[in-house]
Amino acid sequence: MNATPVTEQSTRPGVTPPEKQGTALSFLRAKLQQSLAFGTLIVLVIFFSIASNNFFSWSNISSILLATAVIGILALGTTFVIITGGIDLSIGTGMTLAAVMTGIFLVNMELPLIVGVLGGLATGALMGLINGLNIAVLKLPPFIATLAMMMIAQGLALVISGVRPIYFSGVEGFKTIALGTLIPGLPNAVLILFLLAIVAYLLLSKTIFGRYTFAIGSNEEATRLSGVNTRKWLITVYTVAGLFTGFAGVVIAARLDSAQPQIGVGYELQAIAAVIIGGTSLLGGRGSIMGTVIGALIMSVLINGLRIMSIQTEWQNVVVGVVILIAVFTDTLRQRRSIT
Repeated sequence: MNATPVTEQSTRPGVTPPEKQGTALSFLRAKLQQSLAFGTLIVLVIFFSIASNNFFSWSNISSILLATAVIGILALGTTFVIITGGIDLSIGTGMTLAAVMTGIFLVNMELPLIVGVLGGLATGALMGLINGLNIAVLKLPPFIATLAMMMIAQGLALVISGVRPIYFSGVEGFKTIALGTLIPGLPNAVLILFLLAIVAYLLLSKTIFGRYTFAIGSNEEATRLSGVNTRKWLITVYTVAGLFTGFAGVVIAARLDSAQPQIGVGYELQAIAAVIIGGTSLLGGRGSIMGTVIGALIMSVLINGLRIMSIQTEWQNVVVGVVILIAVFTDTLRQRRSIT
């Protein structure tokens, strides 16, 4: 019988099976997206360097890197969530609440530095855990569940802080978490971003956690039917994302040497935009940590460049909004091409 010509053809020497062709094509598309993102970053740097002589000053470069550290850490955690096909709108105000709780532990309760920092990280992880439970167990849409958490976190940050900043001036060593230079010339906040990016890369590419994250985003129902406890892994994904939010809260509090109860509003959009610009699909199933880091750099360079050119804040928001629209539209085009 000769009813399996495709199988025979696919196993001939020198002929790549269709499933491997698809994998190779996806890999090439991901690399192309990263290359395009990196090219965009270079173009922005060149443009703003020509537009302003102060752009390439070390103080400005340091400011860009510090801003990237916060956006980047948030974006790293969000990458896991978006790969599953979900969304997390609570990371901005969640970061604020984590910063405020760090201030409560260190300033109001006068706990040791390590305990206060761990308390801030635990605050972020707890919010992520609640998000995961609402989505995986209660079956709430991720948009609604995290929107509710965004409002809750924002309200709690204002209530707990008394609508006043919490200053860390009396907490020895806290400021150095972000502004210290363990490596000469490189702020610790940037070092933390790089270390967390390495951890995120290893989690996503070298562990069963990463494989199930991609599997859920590609087809959650098929993954569940194959015997995977998708509820457990979704909860884990959102908890991990919350932990990254906690890190961002600690870093921004150390960078400002204060916990500002309203500072996190809008950061979630910048982080999500960074993830999408870096090549992670809003529909899930595809993404990379390297792309996310490049996307975070693009957002920081763009915002910093607009400020250094004295563009009004209102127009800065317009430009960032347009960038988000372009990023989402580009992702939609990629999805259409991958289907066809």
